Amino acid sequence: MPFVDPLADIDTINLELILADLESVNKRYARVEKMARTQKDKESVAEFNVLQKIKPVLEDGKSARTIEFTDEEQKVVKGLFLLTTKPVLYVANVDEDVVGDPESIDYVKQIREFAATENAEVVVISARAEEEISELDDEDKKEFLEAIGLTESGVDKLTRAAYHLLGLGTYFTAGEKEVRAWTFKRGMKAPQAAGIIHSDFEKGFIRAVTMSYDDLVKYGSEKAVKEAGRLREEGKEYVVQDGDIMEFRFNV
Repeated sequence: MPFVDPLADIDTINLELILADLESVNKRYARVEKMARTQKDKESVAEFNVLQKIKPVLEDGKSARTIEFTDEEQKVVKGLFLLTTKPVLYVANVDEDVVGDPESIDYVKQIREFAATENAEVVVISARAEEEISELDDEDKKEFLEAIGLTESGVDKLTRAAYHLLGLGTYFTAGEKEVRAWTFKRGMKAPQAAGIIHSDFEKGFIRAVTMSYDDLVKYGSEKAVKEAGRLREEGKEYVVQDGDIMEFRFNV
């Protein structure tokens, strides 16, 4: 059986990314420093200050995502397109017989501890179990998951974690012909979310008739949700929530 050392694997990959970022930073450093010192260019000064903050961290073998930046600095960082500032999700592949109790696995504990140092997330799955799940119908899938101590598949868990890491959510629209899911950036207000479907929806937005997915499951129908007082009419300042079911009213 081959020796397993997930932290060594992580170090190897991260080192390659760190070296790539360091090369990129070094290329910009001298040029931006000259402009910042001689021309007193405001943008160059701001960038140079950020580069001075990033360079020693990379040289110390750490990712740029471990650095705390101000909102103004973050705008500069975004323009540098560094690999180690990207959000990271570590996926641990474990045996099928222990995937239901991942906290009992020392390797998983090690990965979680490391991930916490750089604000990364960890998802534990079993590739072998996922292969078996993919071949089952919904009823058998549910029984299989219960048998191995899970409530959802690794693919569902991975998707949910990725959405959370990227600050994304899902809202739904429903009609007689189809139900559709729409991905939005968390924090979006109703008009902007409507604009994802069509720009006219945003321009002529009036209001959104809204209920939550959980309420629909709980009460069983839109009519029952309405009778329970859980069907809402939201205006332009409403911040869309993950799992909202929305009907947009607009005028163009």
